Amino acid sequence: MKIDSTTSAVVTGGASGLGRATAEALAAAGVKVAIFDVNEELGEQVAAAIGGLFCKVDITSEESVVEGFAKARAAHGQERICVHCAMTQRKGRTISRNKETGEFVRFPTEDYAFAAQGILVASYRVASLSALGMAGLDPLEDGERGTIILTASVAAQDAQIGQVAYGSLKAGVNGLVLPMARDLMDLGIRVNSIMPGIFGTPLLGRLPEKVLDSLSASVPFPKRLGKPEEYASLAMELVRNSYFNGQCIRLDGAIRMAPR
Repeated sequence: MKIDSTTSAVVTGGASGLGRATAEALAAAGVKVAIFDVNEELGEQVAAAIGGLFCKVDITSEESVVEGFAKARAAHGQERICVHCAMTQRKGRTISRNKETGEFVRFPTEDYAFAAQGILVASYRVASLSALGMAGLDPLEDGERGTIILTASVAAQDAQIGQVAYGSLKAGVNGLVLPMARDLMDLGIRVNSIMPGIFGTPLLGRLPEKVLDSLSASVPFPKRLGKPEEYASLAMELVRNSYFNGQCIRLDGAIRMAPR
């Protein structure tokens, strides 16, 4: 897809990390960018820095996402690009021991359902609502109307201990890609996902330096954490290269996660 100043994009989770880097890369290419995030202070700062628009959006709320798209489209027109990076989750092993009583406890169904809403359901919500808007656009070259990029994780293929929710639900995100791409093929809307490995995001930056050094050493090559700009670079290629469709792509320095 050719992109320029007439092109609009929505990036969820655009206030920080992978989403912010993607929003910045799109804006640098001349795209009008709307950032969806719950962090109003950071979101407004990033939007101002890139000449974009901030929309306070809770991806677990249908009403909030619908309102976010309405605000973004009123300001920039219908988006042709949607990059979904935002998520929320809860962690835990399927079965673990209570540290105080020593009894076996189960990861609660309610916690799994919460993670499902924040990862898998939110991915479908954002992608399908974006596609609904894209469907009415005039087609570009090859009949293309838009492109959607979801964010999975290498945990979709080799999740670690304690990632029963995260791993299975990110696998579900990958599971959306091909059937959705096929559902949307006659409308000229492409769907792909990126599976990041261990990336140097603000969330990971809270870990002790020794832990970060160990994580970096576990990557075959290059022996470092991924840079958000590298995720953004791949996202930009997926936008520009219209022959990418129905793909789930690892971006991980060849890492394969050990059980723990």
